[in-house]
Amino acid sequence: MDLASTARQFAREGRLVTVYPTGNGNVNETYIAVFRTTYDEHRIVLQRINRHVFRRPEILMENLRRVTAHIHRRLLEEADQADRIWQLPAIVPCRDGKDWFIDDEGNFWRALTLIDSARAYETAQTTEHAYEVGSVLGNFHRLLSDMDAAAITHPLPGFHVTPRYLEMYDETCRTERAQRLLENSVEAQRLARFVEERRDFANCLQRALDRGELKLRMIHGDPKVNNILIDEYTAKGTAIIDLDTVGPGLIHYDFGDALRSIANPAGEEVEKLSRVDFSMELCEGFCRGYIRFAGDMLTDADRAYFYDSIRLLAFELGLRFFQDYLAGNQYFRVRFPEQNLNRARVQFRMCEIIEAREKAIRKILADCV
Repeated sequence: MDLASTARQFAREGRLVTVYPTGNGNVNETYIAVFRTTYDEHRIVLQRINRHVFRRPEILMENLRRVTAHIHRRLLEEADQADRIWQLPAIVPCRDGKDWFIDDEGNFWRALTLIDSARAYETAQTTEHAYEVGSVLGNFHRLLSDMDAAAITHPLPGFHVTPRYLEMYDETCRTERAQRLLENSVEAQRLARFVEERRDFANCLQRALDRGELKLRMIHGDPKVNNILIDEYTAKGTAIIDLDTVGPGLIHYDFGDALRSIANPAGEEVEKLSRVDFSMELCEGFCRGYIRFAGDMLTDADRAYFYDSIRLLAFELGLRFFQDYLAGNQYFRVRFPEQNLNRARVQFRMCEIIEAREKAIRKILADCV
């Protein structure tokens, strides 16, 4: 794999100076490519798409073009009334005009503009930071609220449909590999019991959708805290990135996923479960920011299921990590064999804490009107 040759396929002025890895995503490989001229510098985000996860990456790119075009149009229309410069990455075309490049080894590459003077954090830094994360997600949902979800082909059918993950988990548990891992690990057995105790709860949002209480809208799909960019000069949220999972879904998937990420200051990779927490202050900050921008599009039923979404998404992610561990770490990238097991432990502990604080969390949600 020649990173320099790949980077040169994309239409950026100047000479390529360097390509270096960035981020710690669990799916795609991401790099920054730097181009310089005698008078300026251009940096782009270069990514190799994981074709094991995204089997039809061309659909990914068509969705990305549609979504970014829709949001960029709305941002331009509202720019004069906005309290900040809202941003969103754009596709950088190849020199031949295509939106992607396939190298000699069959790897699928794309490039995006880099949002300058902004950074993402692995964990929520302050209540104000949590507020800005909520603001960015709420505004993202608002901007997409008038987009026809039928125009998007979901790149990962069934993504964030918890009963589907439970079915995958059940299938995996019947394999010889999973049986062996469960037999040899007391901790894996404990997590398996945790799943069984919450099996019926896994269907709560899907049942509400089937009853017509909730409806599908355009959502981000992976709005964790390190996908939200904060302006380095104003400290305001400015953009949401990593748009590969954007598609039709329940806004509750995004709401719960963002909060389970934001409200645990220790992060997803912490090894000591005693450090896992669900910060009520960060929760309140996020909710206030989200409701400020998305409040007008929410129904009473939407609000009624927000607590369930917080609890469910911590459970769901833990379930996905645990299933992947039992399956041999096929989806999430790992540095050591038990990393997904530990990730599952963290999310299940978070779920327990959320359950214990249900009354207080519901009060926060009720007060954010």
